[in-house]
Amino acid sequence: MSAGLLVIGDVVTDVVAIHSAPVSTGTDTAADIVLRPGGSGANTASWAAHLGADSRLLTRVGFDTGEWHTAELAKVGVRPHVRVDPDHPTAVVIAMVDVTGERSMLTNRGAGGHISVDDWSPDLLDGVRHLHISGYTLFAEPGLELARLAMTSAAALGLSISVDPASTGFLREFGVERFLAETARAGLVIPNRDEALLLTGAGSPEPAAEQLSDRYGTAVVKLGASGAILARNGRVTATTEGRERAVVDSTGAGDAFAAGFLTAKLAGAGDLASLEAGCDAGADAVAIVGGRPRYGLGSNQLYPIHTD
Repeated sequence: MSAGLLVIGDVVTDVVAIHSAPVSTGTDTAADIVLRPGGSGANTASWAAHLGADSRLLTRVGFDTGEWHTAELAKVGVRPHVRVDPDHPTAVVIAMVDVTGERSMLTNRGAGGHISVDDWSPDLLDGVRHLHISGYTLFAEPGLELARLAMTSAAALGLSISVDPASTGFLREFGVERFLAETARAGLVIPNRDEALLLTGAGSPEPAAEQLSDRYGTAVVKLGASGAILARNGRVTATTEGRERAVVDSTGAGDAFAAGFLTAKLAGAGDLASLEAGCDAGADAVAIVGGRPRYGLGSNQLYPIHTD
């Protein structure tokens, strides 16, 4: 069977503002501002391709920047399955990054909130071994219907499935029990620490990982600079420490981790080696501005973008 990876998720135009002083209400705050292609699903697919995976992405972009985004995906080796929405612009996130590298985000989901079963085709799974779904896909009804169809189709073919919960804010609005029920077909969940605690009500990452692995089979909890934990069938079976890197921007670090972990797994690596590959990729991501692997441009240069 081919080791192809299909990611279903969002493409976003990221406007990243890096500020050294707190944001001042009602006046100006100095910042370095850059433009980046982003989106949780697109970031994961891009890092996976960068790391050598046969990576594909199913997504929806807007009429304004769709051509640019599709080209950016192809440049890093992703096989893009992209529909251009004629009525909505591409999603935009304004990420405000403080001196520690932590970010706060303002989000307009744009075309990404309208991906649906109309974007699906059974041949998307040709040559695919693993389906990975960004949680953002589930948070609008059309995307939820698509995720149901994709997971049902993948399960019928015996493919492995993973889900990244993506956002504590959207998870709360969607509903924890609803999310757990809708993603029950997945055999792997990859939350960060806060998402894992929210999904379980646990007080620390280890029991959260154990509880989630009881439900999904395998749970990998991302702990940022502290590393990661993997649990199988109710028991923690692997842990790894974080990597020492100067943090420039944490945008996309979790997406890169998921890509590193999944790429290693698809290549036959064990649990610990896959965790380490995830942490390596996440560490590479925090050392640069934006959520994608770099090519051709310095870390603080604007990407070229052509729109009407």
